[in-house]
Amino acid sequence: MGDDTTARAEQNIDDSRLRVTRPKTHATGWPAIGNSLLMGEEEMGAVRTMRTLLDINQASGFDCMSCAWPDPEPGRRSPAEFCESGAKAVAEEATKARATPEFFAAHSIAELETWDDFALGKQGRITRPMLLEAGDDHYRPVSWDRAYEIVAEELGALDSPDEAVFYTSGRASNESAFVYQLFARSFGTNNLPDCSNMCHESTSVGLAQVMGVGKASVSIEDIEHADLILIAGQNPGTNAPRMLTRLEQAKKHGGRIVAINPLREAGLLHFDNPQSVKGLVFRGTQLADEFLQIKLAGDQALFQALGKVLIELDGERGGTVLDHDFIARSTSGFEAYRDHVAALDWSVVEHATGLPERQIRKVAGMIADAKSVIIAWAMGITQHENAVATIRDMASVAWLTGNVGRPGAGLLPVRGHSNVQGDRTVGIWEQMPDAFQDRLSEEFAFSSPREHGYDVVKALQAMREGRVKVFMGLGGNFTRATPDTLRTEESMRELALTVHISTKPNRSHVVHGRRALILPCLGRTEVDLQASGAQRVTVEDTVLNVHASHGHLPPASPHLRSEIAIICGIAEAVLADRPNTAQVDWSALKDDYRRIRTHIEHVVDGFGAYEEKLDVPGGFVLPHPPRDSRTFPTKTGKAMFTVNPLEVLEVPEGHLLLQTLRSHDQFNTTIYGKDDRYRGIHEARRVVMMNRKELLARDLHEGDLVDLVSVGFDGVERRAEGWRVVPYRMPAGNAAAYYPETNVLMPLGHSAKESNTPVAKAIPIRIERARIPVPA
Repeated sequence: MGDDTTARAEQNIDDSRLRVTRPKTHATGWPAIGNSLLMGEEEMGAVRTMRTLLDINQASGFDCMSCAWPDPEPGRRSPAEFCESGAKAVAEEATKARATPEFFAAHSIAELETWDDFALGKQGRITRPMLLEAGDDHYRPVSWDRAYEIVAEELGALDSPDEAVFYTSGRASNESAFVYQLFARSFGTNNLPDCSNMCHESTSVGLAQVMGVGKASVSIEDIEHADLILIAGQNPGTNAPRMLTRLEQAKKHGGRIVAINPLREAGLLHFDNPQSVKGLVFRGTQLADEFLQIKLAGDQALFQALGKVLIELDGERGGTVLDHDFIARSTSGFEAYRDHVAALDWSVVEHATGLPERQIRKVAGMIADAKSVIIAWAMGITQHENAVATIRDMASVAWLTGNVGRPGAGLLPVRGHSNVQGDRTVGIWEQMPDAFQDRLSEEFAFSSPREHGYDVVKALQAMREGRVKVFMGLGGNFTRATPDTLRTEESMRELALTVHISTKPNRSHVVHGRRALILPCLGRTEVDLQASGAQRVTVEDTVLNVHASHGHLPPASPHLRSEIAIICGIAEAVLADRPNTAQVDWSALKDDYRRIRTHIEHVVDGFGAYEEKLDVPGGFVLPHPPRDSRTFPTKTGKAMFTVNPLEVLEVPEGHLLLQTLRSHDQFNTTIYGKDDRYRGIHEARRVVMMNRKELLARDLHEGDLVDLVSVGFDGVERRAEGWRVVPYRMPAGNAAAYYPETNVLMPLGHSAKESNTPVAKAIPIRIERARIPVPA
């Protein structure tokens, strides 16, 4: 790595083999089957592959550890209820490769720092707890008891509980998340940042304000029977491929789809269902009836304009477009909203969106004509500075036409990680409301801390300022997932202790505190055997369905422990004889997860008769007042129209607006391979996609080496060196590149208003000729 503002390619990256082909216009089909089976056989072997793939997302099997897309009712599930991304995630976890103590003895930290994410992940499952003592250059095996003692030593030496941060990845089950937050609050802090802070926090804030619930208001059946579905800032072909099956069903029932995205993604255009003859032999199903290739950061202007046109159409059609009864009975703020959007200037809207007025009016007409409308979105909406306001404006379009709380209609934030939503439900939030804290305190006879803790951005700022000394991560790859990579790594290295509960090596293990622990845990595919017998855990999907998950494979190592067992072991060591801690029999919770679910039932709304409901195949659905009864637990008691000043992002002269995104060969920070099949980019990741006009203006050609340079609000220049140019169809002035490699360009603190979500979809950058050669 270079200095504090420059990131150079890791030594084992060779993007000189870049090969570019025509982007695909169809998602999945035969290649999805072939890639799933090929990776499975390479990582697990043929027999193990079939055993695991037939267990994914089945009522008697385990929940996929990748996205949070809901499962159909048990009687409607396919025997192969998985997608290519899920198959790859399972292969990564159930791999036969092992990162043993011998691996760590053979490779120093200095050497592993030069490895890229792909190489680290391919080393396989970690088999023993590993310790890096201050001054050591290699991890060494350590006993579980000693590992717990070290955590207790470092936490016990803190001047305040708030000098510790307890991070959570979305992969954690409801049970492990509940125990984890109970441990942190028993220790005395609400410093519980999680991956929600970096993805759908804007959704949680915006929807809670105007609807009263920060979650989806639809069911899987609603999706199939919607008359119109708007998909904004989401790429289902890569990020939630099983969504394509539901969209196909919607099309079969006569529904229409509008895609709103800067890139013409294959998964928004056409679906070749790999589980149907039509999808494999013929042309499958066309998805998007209308495609709006919007400029980055233009979504707020689009949805305000849609509201404007819907109100105009209602006047032209004699009051038949808007749901006047719903507006009068169930909403507040309509008049102010109506006046605000009526004053919109079309020239400003066209400039912000890059879309012609006639196309926006056409889509508004489609909404007006539809009997039921669903608005779906993901990171392309939430990771902008004006994200929360945009989500409020999206909701207002739904309120105009009464599209909530009735069949085939509603708001659908598509969560990107399995159980990221469930973790929040059971207490992983630095701002849990007082009602939850009251019940938690009563259940465990202690005083849970009430001062709000650090989210991800605030935690990183506190680390930088020396106000955090211990970091613990329950899953995830924190240093790669977060913004401002080089400064984040500097901050992590100043900590007294870093602890990672993990399955495989990742970058966060080699960017360590003065002392570092890696505590290897069971995966979802594996049998979790405790004193009371084999255990099951639970997860919540993106439409609030809670269901059981239990693995069937033997553990990767006899030395592994479950996440719950690890947390409970740490809690026993840390909290012994500590005043004002929760009255908890940690060993009992570890021995029988039913005890944890009983506590959740007492503390969290909607979990009554938890164990009995889990015995029903497919689980149960949590309550959602707007969806269930059109009641809105907002401050006005109604769905709220809001007036949001239109923000138009102006990019400095000579700059582009960069969005970070996944390739088709990755899930979050886990890299499965170096190909992005749908976009036609092969054997390389350090590439920047640009409009051909932008290449011509800079005298650049496909494959040329460039540096990406951002200058943040703090005046610091951040440079990512050695990227190859790829021409791609996208709006002029925009660019795209893969994360986590591009996170180095994101200034810490450049985040969404109100939600504090890092801005990853609108980073102003300059493109410069590469100033130094990329290491061979």
